[in-house]
Amino acid sequence: MIKLLIVDDHEILREGLKRILNSETDMEVVAEADNGTQALKLISEIDCDIVLLDLNLPDRNGIDLIADIKKKKPKTQILVLSICPEKKYAIPAFRRGALGYLNKDSALTELVTAIRRVQSKKRYMSMSLAEQLAFETNADNDRVQRSLTSLEGKIMLLIAGGKENKDIAKELTLSITSVAQYRRKVLEKLRLKNNVQLTHYAFENNMI
Repeated sequence: MIKLLIVDDHEILREGLKRILNSETDMEVVAEADNGTQALKLISEIDCDIVLLDLNLPDRNGIDLIADIKKKKPKTQILVLSICPEKKYAIPAFRRGALGYLNKDSALTELVTAIRRVQSKKRYMSMSLAEQLAFETNADNDRVQRSLTSLEGKIMLLIAGGKENKDIAKELTLSITSVAQYRRKVLEKLRLKNNVQLTHYAFENNMI
């Protein structure tokens, strides 16, 4: 059972999330908080696997709160669920310790998938964020710009963001075989061996 703590100052949203998540056979919302102070107190008192965290809280900076939560409970994973612009806030959230970032606009369609990815200790980001990062990577990172095509760069960022080959294939209208071939080309060009190294490379080069 995946135990969840919801941290959001909007009661209506919390209730909606609880209905969605408690309807899943492998998920349970065990607690909720409407501010950062309460969230930190609960983290010390309860056993939870994942914190669903809004960044807009009345008493705390959400990005800083991520680091505080990870300090108290390093094994607890954090999935940011926010209306804050992904392009501006996702990378700082990842660097502070969040494992996933999901915009509230896409929460209904992606939330359960994102939670399961984060529970498996795999990074999750939305397709739109991965596309933005891929575009900026091709424009700003000289090494990647020289070695990867635009499509290869996009697929690289999607893989680093935790997407499976089948999901990438569906979103980019490619066959799973083609995605696997592009992945192999990316690994060869960057002299990497696997997805773990690819994700590390993306972080080291400030791509995610």
